[in-house]
Amino acid sequence: MKKIFLGLLAGVSLCASAQTAPKDSIPTNPQSQQNAAQRLLSSNLSQKGLTVGGYGEVHLNRATGKETNLDVHRVVMLFGYKFNERTQFITEIEFEHVKEVYIEQAFLQYGLTDNLNVRAGLMLVPMGIVNEYHEPTTFNGVERPSMDKAIVPTTWREIGLGISGKWDEASLRYQAYMFNGFNSGTFDDATGEYTGMLGGSNGLRGGRQKGAESKMNNINFSGKLDYYGLPGLRLGLSGYFGRTQSDRAVEDINGADVGIAMLGLDARYAYQRFTARGQFIHASLSDTEEYNALYDLDNSKDALGSELQGWYLEAAYNLLSLDKKQQLYAFARYEDFNTHASVEGGINKNLAYDRDEWTFGLTYKVAPGAAFKADYQLKNNAVTGNSTTKQLNLGFGVWF
Repeated sequence: MKKIFLGLLAGVSLCASAQTAPKDSIPTNPQSQQNAAQRLLSSNLSQKGLTVGGYGEVHLNRATGKETNLDVHRVVMLFGYKFNERTQFITEIEFEHVKEVYIEQAFLQYGLTDNLNVRAGLMLVPMGIVNEYHEPTTFNGVERPSMDKAIVPTTWREIGLGISGKWDEASLRYQAYMFNGFNSGTFDDATGEYTGMLGGSNGLRGGRQKGAESKMNNINFSGKLDYYGLPGLRLGLSGYFGRTQSDRAVEDINGADVGIAMLGLDARYAYQRFTARGQFIHASLSDTEEYNALYDLDNSKDALGSELQGWYLEAAYNLLSLDKKQQLYAFARYEDFNTHASVEGGINKNLAYDRDEWTFGLTYKVAPGAAFKADYQLKNNAVTGNSTTKQLNLGFGVWF
């Protein structure tokens, strides 16, 4: 470990008689903050019906030595249907970069009791903060934190079955699921070649199956506990354990899949106009030497590391008085993350994958669910003589 981690919808509702779900100001207090699925599930409809909503974000990115990039990064349609008091269906349909379409969530929830629910379907893996709370008005910065892309990796969702709920006497929310895992690689019968899906600068990210004809020959387990017993503070402990999935043609070959043990700690705090958050993620992978050999990932550029690790700390302050309906947050975030924290099999660490970033910016919440954003980033890695990449980001996000 190079450094020590320092700290720990609303929308229109359609039913027999048209109703409107309660408006939500997207609260700063992390104890009452909800993501899109939670808001749909908590709709106060007294009878069955459909709730709709959405979120979206448009970005401008200009990095050192590169052309300015303009992008409708994502537009998401949210649908929740309430069959009865205990049975609900939630789905998100996402359009990315205008041309790509994904299903981000699609799960059925049945409430066994007021504090215990059974869920099945395509769900978010409960790891860290942003993977579950990724709506654009719930985080500072035009882009999501970089370590949440490379290490977690956001948005990480798979098909599974499990339980969720809360235990108010202990101030705990809990989630526990069984999932299919990452896809490690494929075998081409025509060419006789193996293609690995994992490794390099993005670690596990390329193996996300996203519910699209997913392979499953290993069951993976994931869970999270959130503690909210102290005013303004929310603490999270998350875990993910199992093995990746492999092509049936190679599943019995040494190195076809790898083991994963991932742990995460996160904290969010708010007091009057001040907010802060921090996160630490560590992933330990087994059998990476055999994996890299099978898929011919024998150089430091493509190889899968045996340890992935990252953390960040962020602080923000609302520059407007508390009696204002609008909020203007100035924030700073420091990230440190490495997809080659450790490697096996004589492969050299790629120092370009040992990265750190500073992000400074403003988030102007002009109305509940609408924010303009601007930030400036300084990106570095451990390569000797490497020059700092500077990047300007502008954008806006909405959630309704």
